[in-house]
Amino acid sequence: MPKDHGIGAAQTRREDVRFLTGQGNYTDDINLKGQAYVHFLRSDVAHGKIAKLDTSAAAAMPGVVRIFTSADFEGVGGLPCGWQVTDKHGEPMQEPAHPIIASGKVRHVGEIVAAVVAESLPQARDAAEAIELDIEELPPVVDMKAALEAGSAKVHDDLTSNLCYDWGFVEENKGAVEEAFGKAAHVTTLELVNNRLIANPMEPRVAVGDYTRHSDESTLYTTSQNPHVIRLLMGAFVLGIPEHKLRVVAPDVGGGFGTKIFHYAEEAFCTFAAKACNRAVKWTSTRSEAFMSDAHGRDHVTTIQLALDENNNFTALRTDTLANMGAYLSTFAPSVPTWLHGTLMAGNYKTPLIYVNVKAVFTNTVPVDAYRGAGRPEATYQLERVIDKAARELGVDPIALRRQNFVTEFPYATPVAVEYDTGDYHGTMDALERMADFAGFEARRKESEAKGKLRGLGVNCYIEACGIAPSNLVGQLGARAGLYESATVRVNATGGLVVMTGSHSHGQGHETTFPQVIAEMIGIDESMVEIVHGDTSKVPMGMGTYGSRSLAVGGSAMVRAAEKIINKTKKIAAHLMEASEADIELKDGAFSVAGTDKSVAWGDVCLAAYVPHNYPLEDIEPGLEETAFYDPSNFTYPSGAYACEVEVDPETGKVTIERFAAADDFGNVVNPMIVEGQVHGGIAQGVGQALLEGCVYDENGQLLSASYMDYAMPRADDLPFYSVDHSSATPCTHNPLGVKGCGEAGAIGSPPSVVNAVVDALQSAGKNVTHIDMPLTPARVWAAMQ
Repeated sequence: MPKDHGIGAAQTRREDVRFLTGQGNYTDDINLKGQAYVHFLRSDVAHGKIAKLDTSAAAAMPGVVRIFTSADFEGVGGLPCGWQVTDKHGEPMQEPAHPIIASGKVRHVGEIVAAVVAESLPQARDAAEAIELDIEELPPVVDMKAALEAGSAKVHDDLTSNLCYDWGFVEENKGAVEEAFGKAAHVTTLELVNNRLIANPMEPRVAVGDYTRHSDESTLYTTSQNPHVIRLLMGAFVLGIPEHKLRVVAPDVGGGFGTKIFHYAEEAFCTFAAKACNRAVKWTSTRSEAFMSDAHGRDHVTTIQLALDENNNFTALRTDTLANMGAYLSTFAPSVPTWLHGTLMAGNYKTPLIYVNVKAVFTNTVPVDAYRGAGRPEATYQLERVIDKAARELGVDPIALRRQNFVTEFPYATPVAVEYDTGDYHGTMDALERMADFAGFEARRKESEAKGKLRGLGVNCYIEACGIAPSNLVGQLGARAGLYESATVRVNATGGLVVMTGSHSHGQGHETTFPQVIAEMIGIDESMVEIVHGDTSKVPMGMGTYGSRSLAVGGSAMVRAAEKIINKTKKIAAHLMEASEADIELKDGAFSVAGTDKSVAWGDVCLAAYVPHNYPLEDIEPGLEETAFYDPSNFTYPSGAYACEVEVDPETGKVTIERFAAADDFGNVVNPMIVEGQVHGGIAQGVGQALLEGCVYDENGQLLSASYMDYAMPRADDLPFYSVDHSSATPCTHNPLGVKGCGEAGAIGSPPSVVNAVVDALQSAGKNVTHIDMPLTPARVWAAMQ
């Protein structure tokens, strides 16, 4: 029977009660006494010198508290980059300054030029319109290839070129890879684009700065996935505020998808302005602002080549990628196309030789950083598209070609510096074949053809690296932060627990799943466990939530803290029952002495910890509170196999997804319902990238897709009903829960499945179409068919 509590139980999310009844506490719900409002004047040109910026008339307008320009931030640090990449020649990347407010020059449409703080938002907007601004336009750099050409205009005048870095990995493999291609029986080459995306979380970004003069303390309320990191970056590197004088609070956050990991100018501004104005200052992004100020995702142009021997075994792989950084380096941007991408190019396959080259390029566009999957979707898309193309060129079954080259023995050290601890790629493919009914596909294709439609089947296998770690390794790779996680478990005198976690929940369901783990360990009801997160004044230093790290890293820290609690309560229980600690067992919320009928309830032991009348004070301190920090020894490696069936209308090029199946290996699963929801959401975003979403700039650096009128988000009727399975689990071997992470899988596995299916549909009609770049809009598909 299915479990109804503890690990493995499909419990509904307890936090949904407040969300669905309108009782959530989002950042925009926070309104402080006497707060002022800020409106940012943003550049409407992509590249230019600020010739005139006159705020005098605007400053005299009704309600204006103060107008800030770059002059107010002299001596203030710029926004820091959290990861330094060293290029293939051993040189550090070019790292330009990133000012809070543009100084002298603007570098992308949407960059802040001035900020108006006023009594009301309409007054701030009116005053911003009265600012006299003249920008002398310069030639913009938008296309990455053009940006690297000699004589191209430079985004940053103080840099030698628009090349941020030229990264090669693994550099010592390069010669052997070239030799393997020279000996190959077959080589498949594919050029492809991983389209730029705009994350569009449900809740736009918000920042509320507050300042208490008598204590010299600053508080920032913000829509962040990692409040401690924001406190560290902003306090230490931007505003110079000691951490004990700076509190960062991220309350309920309506979605993040990566775009809320980073430290943004608006956060630093509101914190700075609150002190300067001696009152709270609030900013709420409009959706239009979000399009041109939130970090974008993806935006790679790649040539990938796969070498095979005469038996169709993969012998070598090489890629050459241009990765757009935008105008500035966002917090983790340099790591995405390098260490989060190159290390996954082995995929599920035992390719012995791999070489990855990435050139990161500055352009006059919004900065690009991590978006759901962050590097792994890009790697998977390249690999799974070139494998599918190779299968068609060789005339072999694409599933058989994959199976032939699967990794089957674990642990497996890849040629790109990571070691997979567990996996069963044949198992997930077996599950997929059952779920997707491959045997019945030809009959379904004939039914589609009878209706005048083309039907295609696409498959994809993926592996990703979650819970980025360990800190000593990522430090060597250029990370400027540790990637551990923390937890404090506080037990009350009546037996209830409060868990303070450094992980942040913005849709993942921590308030439901974390109590399931604690309840299982102790044998109590989940209702006795409360989760606290998102406030740097309440929880120990933590690194937040991204990269599907919450349970594998944050949950492991929580388990370690809970184990300390259990060890202490066993000592107390042993004393109360006059028994040896080694004989004490904890089960179903009670301590017992092995082999006897002696027992004492969990609550009684907890009370004794706080009312130590009969207590071994010489051995144990009163109270029950423990903290643990957990730094993983390796990534976790979720994997899976996906299948998509599409119908294509040959008259219009419209693609309809008819069936979609996902078989995933997430290791041990704490809450199957939440895992299924995470996969559904990820697939929806992946389908959005494959068929609908595309961020487009014109040659002048103007964002053409700057609203929902021009940027197509997936709607309910764009998505099919999904078949989801995660029964082919191989537990992770190096964290105490055996979990792997599930939050990004759907967004990684779905884009190549969709594109493979569309190409299959067109080829079934005799069309010589080997590739179409995402998004596969009707216009693109129709044009390819012609």
